[in-house]
Amino acid sequence: MPFTQNQGAKIYWDEQGEGPPLLLIMGLGWTSHMWYRSRPVLARNFRTIAFDNRGVGESDVPQGPYSISLMAFDAAAVLTASGVEGAHICGLSMGGMIAQEFALQYPARVRSLILGSTAPGGPHAVRAEREVLDLLLAPRGNPEELARAIYPYIYDSHTSDARKEEDLAVRRPWFPTIEGYLAQLQGIMAWEAYGRLPEIAAPTLVIHGETDRLVPPENGRKIAARIPNAKLEMIPHASHIFSTDQPEASHRAMLEFLAAHANDPRPLEGGAMRSASH
Repeated sequence: MPFTQNQGAKIYWDEQGEGPPLLLIMGLGWTSHMWYRSRPVLARNFRTIAFDNRGVGESDVPQGPYSISLMAFDAAAVLTASGVEGAHICGLSMGGMIAQEFALQYPARVRSLILGSTAPGGPHAVRAEREVLDLLLAPRGNPEELARAIYPYIYDSHTSDARKEEDLAVRRPWFPTIEGYLAQLQGIMAWEAYGRLPEIAAPTLVIHGETDRLVPPENGRKIAARIPNAKLEMIPHASHIFSTDQPEASHRAMLEFLAAHANDPRPLEGGAMRSASH
């Protein structure tokens, strides 16, 4: 079982598939298991590398808060542990924030960038409505009750209950501790990349569900407008978890983008590996 040590935490990671490396970064309180719909599709053509962010799953839960920059450093440590210099980077929600920070901190290690259901942070980010923020900031009840309470904000109204329950069944063994959850959440609240986004030079795809109530879709539009030559894919009848709401459409968008850049190694600048161990 692969682990790597980074900045006081043991970070779990694994890999599936063969081909160009693709690093998958999951969101707030969710483990790498939650790539279960997308990963088999992606692993047909890519060496997918996924990991549990610090604070969740099989990774350690050190004292927080965990800054987004620190979690991007964890991602770089995972790539180094897997023997990969540069990879395609795909992040969902908080994972999209980590992916933005990764692209800014380690540009020579990014072949392409996929940012899903995410925001640029800071005052330019478009906030969710008050009721969902209350759920996130002051979670009440047991983890399963909280998971169900947030359904209306992360799934499209047309998505079947059966699909939502499939997601919950995968999540259930890996609900985070309150300490790990809040340590990640504090990192989200303190982070901002909006002013730095024009520095991202990697080919970028921004994917957002049109009915996302957790991270409103205007955030995706703002990110795509700030990153030079970014492609924006808005998915109808999809909310925050677009791979559950519209798996075919979301996977098609990801695969078409990756195929366009899969054989572009992007020249890696000297010292890229050193930058992951500053």
